[in-house]
Amino acid sequence: MTRSIALITGASRGLGKHSALALAAKGVDLIITYRSQAEEAATVVAQANALGVKAHALPLDVANSAAFAAEVRQLLQREWRREQFDFLVNNAGIGIHASFEQTTEQQFDTLMNIHLKGTFFLTQQLLPLIRDGGRIINLSTGLTRFALPGYAAYAAMKGGIEVLTRYLAKELGPRGIAVNVVAPGAIETDFGGGMVRDNQAVNDFIASQTALGRVGQPDDIGGVIAALLSDDNRWVNAQRIEASGGMFI
Repeated sequence: MTRSIALITGASRGLGKHSALALAAKGVDLIITYRSQAEEAATVVAQANALGVKAHALPLDVANSAAFAAEVRQLLQREWRREQFDFLVNNAGIGIHASFEQTTEQQFDTLMNIHLKGTFFLTQQLLPLIRDGGRIINLSTGLTRFALPGYAAYAAMKGGIEVLTRYLAKELGPRGIAVNVVAPGAIETDFGGGMVRDNQAVNDFIASQTALGRVGQPDDIGGVIAALLSDDNRWVNAQRIEASGGMFI
């Protein structure tokens, strides 16, 4: 039986890494991308290989991805003897914490280019390489539902991702491609400078405002993404699935 192949952006660390390994544990082959952390990406590839799947890493700046589809096509042909892959997970991103008043145009443009414009055009370029009946998952954030000071620009980009997801689901429906959003709550990673992980006061506050009484772990999100890409969830489409443990309910 031919294994499925998932392409996950920004998978050298954090949520992308844990999503990749959760999929590998379910027997899904991987193409992961990294921007600058080649050694970390190589470690993820080795961990995936140890789980019995084929995995490769490619460098990618999602804000400048014009040549990336050609690289993916060459990799698919060389390593899998295939022309298409099955799942795209648009995970790559950065966090910038700044009040609305203090957000600069440069910060805004950086977030736009990576989170919204980057996702839009990278997905567009990769569409011919995604098989009919495949899946796309876009990463959003709990901050599109609840508001915390300092994330106006970041959350606005993710709000755009959620609208884009519904349009992709509608327009790609004739190809049988399901498109969904996973919106994590606060997770203990190095995202945004590791604020949730490393600032005990922030960690305690979030835990106190979460129904399940703790801050999320990367594995909590990796498992959601792997489950959503399983065949059991093939009929889930155009949905925003928040994985936050019940923050601010």
